[in-house]
Amino acid sequence: MSEDIAEQPAGFARLLESGPSAAIAEVAAEVVRRAPRSVLFVGRGTSDHAALYGAYLAEIRLGLPVASASPSAITLYGARPDLTGTLVIGVSQSGGSADLTGVLSVARETGALTLALTNNPDSPLARAAELSVDVVAGHERAVAATKTYTAELLALLMLVEGIRAGDGRLPAEERAALEKLPQLASDVLADRSATELAQRYRFASSLVTTGRGYAYPTAREAALKLMETSYLPALAFSGADLLHGPLAMADPDVPVLAVVGDGPGGRSMRDVVARLGERRADVVTIGGSDVDGASGRLTVPSVDERYGPLLDILPLQQLALALSLARGEDPDAPRGLKKVTTTL
Repeated sequence: MSEDIAEQPAGFARLLESGPSAAIAEVAAEVVRRAPRSVLFVGRGTSDHAALYGAYLAEIRLGLPVASASPSAITLYGARPDLTGTLVIGVSQSGGSADLTGVLSVARETGALTLALTNNPDSPLARAAELSVDVVAGHERAVAATKTYTAELLALLMLVEGIRAGDGRLPAEERAALEKLPQLASDVLADRSATELAQRYRFASSLVTTGRGYAYPTAREAALKLMETSYLPALAFSGADLLHGPLAMADPDVPVLAVVGDGPGGRSMRDVVARLGERRADVVTIGGSDVDGASGRLTVPSVDERYGPLLDILPLQQLALALSLARGEDPDAPRGLKKVTTTL
């Protein structure tokens, strides 16, 4: 897991190279040509969190209605919804999950433009889809996904921005901004604050993660990594949902990790952190500046809010790794888990 985490700056650079970048631009141009009127994402686990990020991008940047598919409606109940005019995107590291492949197969048969985004271009998912994007993350050693997640995020960002540009290609200013990501990621990973924070949570019995907008998928993914590697019950809430009831459980014994970046999502989270502070909750933020009500911060660069998820998750991955080791667990072999999970 440590080696996988460390490879993420190189993974960003690899996706931005001419070959992979051109391949994504070609797919984006075909999507533009087909002009879908809506987008449907399907994914499981970590890839579902990447899909959620893609949903925010597509809805905000493309102005298209976006939904998340319920695979069981098709694979268990035999539904065959009319998906004419819909772009259906399956997101999966392995591309080996039978239910995701089933959704894309039915979607293609019922009129959708289907796209597989995966780390395995020869997978069943990629073969089932009309279009495919290889996130070129390389072999992932650990069961808990790290580098494939951030590769999916960047590939989705490049895809959506290429579609928005109208010709599939990233605008020059967008590419220039994205080319800074590998160095920014290296700088974040060089900071050992997250590893030191693990000692603070070593004996925690539960934990809450929260964020809004583009940061909400980060909160979801951080909670999953903590549960996978440390067996620590972790609940993820959007900042808005946290105020609608769950706030009542906040107290000094329940640590809260709050992603508070720049932009509208980050600004709205400052009120959430203040409310948590009123309840004397132990809040650590992930962001570029201090927030009133928080007792600590994992520092990440202040960047465009769309780019935040590619960097904010990095110290949280490091925290999950360090916390698992501090609690005497093996983060590379979580009990009961396999690299490819097959569901129907």
